Amino acid sequence: MLTEGFSYELLATRGRARAGILHTPRGDILTPVFMPVGTVGTVKAMAPSELQAAPIDAKIILGNTYHLYLRPGLEVIADHGGLHGFARWDRPILTDSGGFQVFSLAQNNKVDEEGVTFRSHIDGSSHRLTPEVSMEIQGVLGSDIAMVFDQCPAADCSDAEHLAAMKRTTAWAQRCARVERPAGQSLFGIVQGGLSVEHRLRHRDQLLEIGFDGYALGGLSVGEAPSEMYRILDAVAHQLPAERPRYLMGVGTPEDLLRGVHSGIDMFDCVMPTRNARSGTLFTSEGKVQIRNAKYRRDLGPLDPECPCYTCTTFTRSYLRHLFKAGELLFSRLATLHNLSYYARLMRSLRNAILEDRELPGL
Repeated sequence: MLTEGFSYELLATRGRARAGILHTPRGDILTPVFMPVGTVGTVKAMAPSELQAAPIDAKIILGNTYHLYLRPGLEVIADHGGLHGFARWDRPILTDSGGFQVFSLAQNNKVDEEGVTFRSHIDGSSHRLTPEVSMEIQGVLGSDIAMVFDQCPAADCSDAEHLAAMKRTTAWAQRCARVERPAGQSLFGIVQGGLSVEHRLRHRDQLLEIGFDGYALGGLSVGEAPSEMYRILDAVAHQLPAERPRYLMGVGTPEDLLRGVHSGIDMFDCVMPTRNARSGTLFTSEGKVQIRNAKYRRDLGPLDPECPCYTCTTFTRSYLRHLFKAGELLFSRLATLHNLSYYARLMRSLRNAILEDRELPGL
């Protein structure tokens, strides 16, 4: 049964690519959409007002269960009435379940059928995360979209390990679905199965029996070659329920987004545009710009002549390089503003092409 006030409306298709509207109690989200990552309650270097203004106009951002549970802690966030009040964000928020971070960041994690015992990457303190605890944390955070607690194995795990992770993730998903959630909070299932199409479709079927508001593909972009990820996308994405939103977790590059949209994915998130911005890698209509390069020292042109963001309409590449080389904080803000603008404009261009039945950009 769908969460009240939450639904997906399909408007148009172009091949397997889809354009639609994700209706939530806190507002509509036009898809396909890239969701900026605000892991600890902030999209790094950006104020909420900047994210909500054009050309980014982010309709939804992410928060992370694992990180926010460890710091500042649930009591602090509860004092603010949830993550929306804490971060002063009045649009939808999606929260990861914490599963990926428990398996990738936490120290000395021990997995059993009930959950995971782990040590914090911050101070080494011991904690226990189960499907029920993950849902309870996400309930306090008050996100609009919660994710089931899953086991995310590495790409190079054995077939037996992938099958065990699938079985455990299905059992945990059933337990997550039984936990009472705040009014209006939807719940997405996560399809695992590694690089096996057969495993992926089998796990999809298991999750369909439980029933979720949306379905995500997890366990991709975790060390496998891009060609292998694309093979799974091409074979599996369009076989997720057509009447539900489809979410590709933690992916990726502009090329990944193009391939995902072509395959039928609606929702994406990744730290790449923000992380790369801070390290001086900028995405433009003319390709990647490594702003540290000496050739930009006296370059008086804009970062991207086709981009309407504040960074591109105000400053030269020369100035941006100066800020980066000098270690100025302003560089991170201007670079992040641009990279998120680039991603937002890319997704809008894909959406418009689908709605207008035009050829999408090539692969």
